[in-house]
Amino acid sequence: MSKEFLLTLTWLAPFPPIIAFMLIALFTNKRRSLTTLIAVGGMLLTTVFSFIVFFNVAGDHKLGEAPLRSQFAWLPTGDTTFNVGVAVDPLSALFLFMVPLAATLIFIYSTSYMENDPRYTRFMAYLSLFAGSMMGLVVSDNLLSLFIFWELMGFCSYSLIGFFYFKPSAYKAAVKAFMTTRVGDMFLIMGMVYLYSQTGTLNFYDTMRNEEVLHHLAATPAIIPGMTAAALIGLFIFGGTVGKSAQFPLHVWLPDAMEGPTPVSAMIHAATMVSAGIFMALRFFPLYESAAHVGDTTAFTIIGWIGAITALLGALIAVGQYDIKRVLAYSTISQLGFMVAAIGIGGYVAAAFHLLTHAFFKALLFLGSGSVIHGVEHGHHHLHAHGHDDHASSHDSHNAGHGHDDHAANDHGHTEFDPQDMRNMGGLWSRMPVTFITFTIGGLALMGAPFITAGFWSKDEILGHAYHGMTHGNPLSTVVFWTLCVAAVLTAFYTARQIFMTFAGEPRSEAAAHATENPAAMTFPLVVLAFFALTVGYMNIPEDFEFAYIKFGAIANGFGIDHWLGHFVGGMLPVAEATLPFNSVPVVFSVCIFLLGGFLGLWFYGLKPLKAGETDPVENLGAIFTALNNRLYFDELYRKLIINRLQRFADYYSNNVDKGFIDVFLHAAYAILSDIAEVFRWFDKNIVTGISNLIGDVFRRVGREGRELQTGQVQNYLLSALIAAVVMMVFFLVFQ
Repeated sequence: MSKEFLLTLTWLAPFPPIIAFMLIALFTNKRRSLTTLIAVGGMLLTTVFSFIVFFNVAGDHKLGEAPLRSQFAWLPTGDTTFNVGVAVDPLSALFLFMVPLAATLIFIYSTSYMENDPRYTRFMAYLSLFAGSMMGLVVSDNLLSLFIFWELMGFCSYSLIGFFYFKPSAYKAAVKAFMTTRVGDMFLIMGMVYLYSQTGTLNFYDTMRNEEVLHHLAATPAIIPGMTAAALIGLFIFGGTVGKSAQFPLHVWLPDAMEGPTPVSAMIHAATMVSAGIFMALRFFPLYESAAHVGDTTAFTIIGWIGAITALLGALIAVGQYDIKRVLAYSTISQLGFMVAAIGIGGYVAAAFHLLTHAFFKALLFLGSGSVIHGVEHGHHHLHAHGHDDHASSHDSHNAGHGHDDHAANDHGHTEFDPQDMRNMGGLWSRMPVTFITFTIGGLALMGAPFITAGFWSKDEILGHAYHGMTHGNPLSTVVFWTLCVAAVLTAFYTARQIFMTFAGEPRSEAAAHATENPAAMTFPLVVLAFFALTVGYMNIPEDFEFAYIKFGAIANGFGIDHWLGHFVGGMLPVAEATLPFNSVPVVFSVCIFLLGGFLGLWFYGLKPLKAGETDPVENLGAIFTALNNRLYFDELYRKLIINRLQRFADYYSNNVDKGFIDVFLHAAYAILSDIAEVFRWFDKNIVTGISNLIGDVFRRVGREGRELQTGQVQNYLLSALIAAVVMMVFFLVFQ
């Protein structure tokens, strides 16, 4: 297809969901079938446009050097003009495949999951705007338009996280997410301003693909001594990633975002919000690299450390959670840490690869968790309808209690039962077989099951990159490698724990015993996502990958997909990323990590599944478990060190500055100005208005007297003319 046609489709790709949002908001009201048609139809249309573009450029390994671009003048700024446009390069092309596919499946799932909610049309409208905003961000060719869509997603996340606004926990979570991500966005704005001041443009291809600009930024000292402008600009912009992708220390908003409906969780964790943060970090990778080339590794070091800390932190806290969605939320934080750490050690392709695979298996896991919650709650409602009371496990008194899903919110009078608590589950494998099989596939991908799941290939590539750096004397790579190994073991353990607690053994509540499988609209997306969770990793098998006498690279080469992603996305960099030579040591580590974590999960939860009222083995960790269950007290720490102090400052300001100074000043100014205004009022009334009225009266009187001269009799007019002639004659005779 022609370049012009593909660019037209690229321009059109974000608009169907955005138009769907407007149509639903303005016209459909509570007409569910029409809302469904518009929302799903809009997303399908975007998917068709995106797939046509992707499959036409996927074989072009020169796309990174000559991306498809189109732009027009948008905003005059005096001597310059901001141009707005779209571009298709390898990175955006990859997202044109992943984002609409995952979003479309989430939309289909939502039509069944949310069908009984009275605010269904509102939900689908926000979801459409969410997807359209992400698509706009993906195809933007400059940082300004990206930022606009970035903030639109912030609005959508606020609206959808707090969708059940009648629940205090929901609207508080929405505010928390909005305010926390704003911290990161302030750094992003500073980076935008700094970049524009140095280059005069925010276009990605005039900066990140311009060797002269990159060299200039790397050679320019920053406002912070010892740093280059390239490193500091990159770190400012990375601050936006820290907020949006929930990296330490701004990770605290993402677990609370589970207050939104489960499809929202899937959108945030797989197709939109957190993916956008990594996407932007990948966009500005050349900036970090250019700084490193002149010896300023500050950006890479900070990014690597933040990623490693986040990966370990998220995995640790996930071990101590009972809410099925919160386990996955902390898992997302951890996996995003893997990607950020990969960027910090220069693993551009590895980070992009893991972002792709993670989107599919994490969307699968979240939708699978929603299916579990829906099934368990259906069992609970079934009991309630038949007059039974569901006595959950004796652990109810220890319920995590961090909010219920949308269905739980509608369970009036039965709030003591938490359908998201894994201690209330068990035995669901036979009652929900499709959910069980697909969720297990997603769990295996997250654990990194060797060779058969996409998660193994992408996670192994990150570990392989870190191991390569470690063996070449890079201390940051050493820290990243060992930290990610520990985090990966914990990931395999808590994922196995989650699977066994949810599906294995006997039901630990009557609700679980009466759970049923969900409709096809909910299970079909699970099956499709499970397929990609197994297969999408094969697109980047190294050409020389051989393990246990199986030549995986040769097999992939037979299908023409060997290391496709590396060749394709690697073309984004000014200097192509070198393909690392195959090393079996990281593969051995990856296999051992899966076996160790999986065995621990099997030993404690699989061989002897928990029974109702039985103590969870991780609770034997005592104070450690308590700390993990309470999320290492980050919220309490932030409240004590930051929020409470800000509140005290605000109270002091209100009482002493605002009321004691500003209000007094304003009241005094009001009194003085009131007196001045009274003087002006008197002057206006008596002088200005008086003179105006006097002039009016004079002319009115003249007019009234002059009117008498108009008699209509000719003889009077002749007499007047004669008198005037006599007067003029006398005047000339006297004064001549």
